Amino acid sequence: MSQAFDIAAQQDAITRQAELALAHARQCGATACELSAAISQGTDINVRMGQVDTLELARDQGFGITVYVGQRKGNASTSDASERSIRETVEKAVDIARFTGEDSMAGLADPDLMATSLPNLDVHHPWALSVEEAIDMATRCEQAGLDVEGISNSEGASLATGEGVSLYANSHGFLGVQRGSRHSLSCVLIARDDNGMQRDYDFSSSRHPFLLRAPEDIGHRAAERVLSRLGAKRAPSGTFPVVFAPEVASGLVGHFLNSIAGGALYREASFLCDALGDRLFPDWFSLGERPQLPGESSSAAFDGDGVFTRDNDFIRDGHLASYMLSAYSARRLNLVTTGNAGGARNVRIDAPLTEYSSLISGIDKGVIVTELMGQGINTVTGDYSRGASGFLVENGQITGPIEEFTIAGNLRGMFSALTALGDDVDTRGSIHTGSWLIDGMTVAG
Repeated sequence: MSQAFDIAAQQDAITRQAELALAHARQCGATACELSAAISQGTDINVRMGQVDTLELARDQGFGITVYVGQRKGNASTSDASERSIRETVEKAVDIARFTGEDSMAGLADPDLMATSLPNLDVHHPWALSVEEAIDMATRCEQAGLDVEGISNSEGASLATGEGVSLYANSHGFLGVQRGSRHSLSCVLIARDDNGMQRDYDFSSSRHPFLLRAPEDIGHRAAERVLSRLGAKRAPSGTFPVVFAPEVASGLVGHFLNSIAGGALYREASFLCDALGDRLFPDWFSLGERPQLPGESSSAAFDGDGVFTRDNDFIRDGHLASYMLSAYSARRLNLVTTGNAGGARNVRIDAPLTEYSSLISGIDKGVIVTELMGQGINTVTGDYSRGASGFLVENGQITGPIEEFTIAGNLRGMFSALTALGDDVDTRGSIHTGSWLIDGMTVAG
């Protein structure tokens, strides 16, 4: 389905357009300029109850242009890649900059920090898949789930595939381009019993299409997940150990990363302001990013400032070893960029893993959280309160599904109360983690 997308030609086109924008910015009086551009094409097919529900072919492109006139900054963007539109967009950005207030920290990252090596990170694997083949895969995925006894309905199976090219360039002379692809297959199923209806899902995603799990496996797993939720009861109230399943434990990692991001720190909107060097996790726990791992979902040779990416350890032996900084936030904090404009990439945890069955067997009474609802997180104080559903654990055994309960704590206290990490590591996203066992959280059923 992506054969009609000539990515080499698109790369050449956005490179020429970027060079035009930079040259025109100089002509318009900008003292510095940077821009990001991307063009992509993808297909998304959804099948429901054996019939094609939607078939979408999307082609997107965009240019974001930032200019600096002294210490004044202006931004403008366009989805029209014509020469006239790019020139007009640059001119609008320059006009905006002339009317904005001065910011002594504004400007490009230092030129000596620009990436000088742009290795092939093995992230571009287009899929020559016909529409008929895609429909067949999605249909097989859904049907495998519907064939499981107890499944009563479906919200469909979806197959998505796409590729594109992105670019960042600035007036230091840096121009970096990366091609990439993304593919996924998912299924959402419904089951019903006397207590009501439950829904759940499963999915697989990868840069490489041949690393996706088999359609039938995804459908079966979605069915197993939803059937396990039938007969859900209310959770007990009290203070218990809580196991965060991998798909929600990655959210805890995300809250931590958001709290050490430079933007939150210089705005004093984080509970981890001035926490550098503090012990936050057990001493057996380390966490960092590995942005140049071949083939991974977030691999990149340079960040959103053009700065070279490198391995960063944010937690080392339980202690906060580094913040996560862009060039601008680093200046605001009188520090040096960590190459994290755009966030962390390929987050990995270095810690001993506990067999999942052993992790559960050690719990006298507690809960497993498999789904979270609501946005009850105060990033300033770290207070945490979320609606949840999952399973009850009693005497080391999972005794049944539970729903409509709340878990509460404080993120800093939760991090320090991390007791074990499961070996059930979810590798489908940028954050790879197993289950987290956190002791002493408040559960309200």
